[in-house]
Amino acid sequence: MTPDSLDGNAYPVAGAILPGPLLAIESSCDETACAILAPDGRVLAERLVSQEAHAAFGGVVPEIAARAHLALLPDLAGKTLESSGLARGDLAAVAASTGPGLIGGLIVGASFGKGLAIALGKPFIAVNHIEAHALSARLPGVSDGQIGFPFLLLLVSGGHCQCLAVEGVGRYRRLGGTIDDAAGEAFDKVAKMLGLGWPGGPALERLAREGDPAAFALPRPLKGRAGCDFSFSGLKTAIARQLEPFGSAALPRQVAADLAASFQQAVADVIEDRVTHALAMMERPTALVAAGGVAANTVLRERLTALAAAHGLPFVAPPLRLCTDNAVMVGWAALEICREAARLGLPVPDDRAMRPRPRWPLGEMAERFAVG
Repeated sequence: MTPDSLDGNAYPVAGAILPGPLLAIESSCDETACAILAPDGRVLAERLVSQEAHAAFGGVVPEIAARAHLALLPDLAGKTLESSGLARGDLAAVAASTGPGLIGGLIVGASFGKGLAIALGKPFIAVNHIEAHALSARLPGVSDGQIGFPFLLLLVSGGHCQCLAVEGVGRYRRLGGTIDDAAGEAFDKVAKMLGLGWPGGPALERLAREGDPAAFALPRPLKGRAGCDFSFSGLKTAIARQLEPFGSAALPRQVAADLAASFQQAVADVIEDRVTHALAMMERPTALVAAGGVAANTVLRERLTALAAAHGLPFVAPPLRLCTDNAVMVGWAALEICREAARLGLPVPDDRAMRPRPRWPLGEMAERFAVG
């Protein structure tokens, strides 16, 4: 993909990355979010609505999510703009998650963003949702100093679990990933087995505080194996087997707490081992970074902080509110894309011709900056 320009006119890149603020939209799953960022990355306003209708189904229903985005987004964008004190005409660009994710939600968010950009005569920047997570650690204020390249990213969420060497904007090398369930998916499924609500990750972590992490001997899938792939399906099955003796009877709370704590400990052990292998696969990483919803887990953060320190590296993770899907990271990724384009002498991209994609490999990101 090469940058397209609106009506054939390239946008100026001299001076500031953008001549004004940017509106960002996130709608790839069940969070409807908008944010406005200044050209230097300062967050001027942000709003997010978590769709609660999915709780009754124990997981995200794509059709419900898409309809909710459609109903929520226009008003949410308007209120975000209002709270920033800006007018629509002050915007210099619009960005939106355009993949990967649930296609219905992506269509809603990207179409809204493109329509607004066209109406304002401003560029539309398509953002890869995973790239947004990858670059979120470089947000102003997230770390003591800007994180340089290359760094190791552990992306852990409901749909993703992988280790990536982040070598630059648009340059990502996959070191390993899950061969079955993502970590967040395993958390949600085990939480459901324990009779907890959805989303299950936060509820399971709360329950685990009451339990003994050594109460149950659970497997550590792939621990000690070469490489840094992950597997959580067997761990989930082990929990199911521990529950079999109880049948349909109510699970005693202490048993549930012990199972939650033992499961959480097993996941942390596996992730620590896999990330240790990933660090050995990189040459002089500048930092260990975690992003995604599971990166909000306190036990995991503590383990990764200690692991990074043992390797003489800083551990960086976005604040808890920016670990899960949000529009701030989308806006920041768009600014990073603009900065890299300017460095290469390219115009600010205008991606209104790009279609939303349920799958969008990070390996294709470098194509944005291809010349000729």
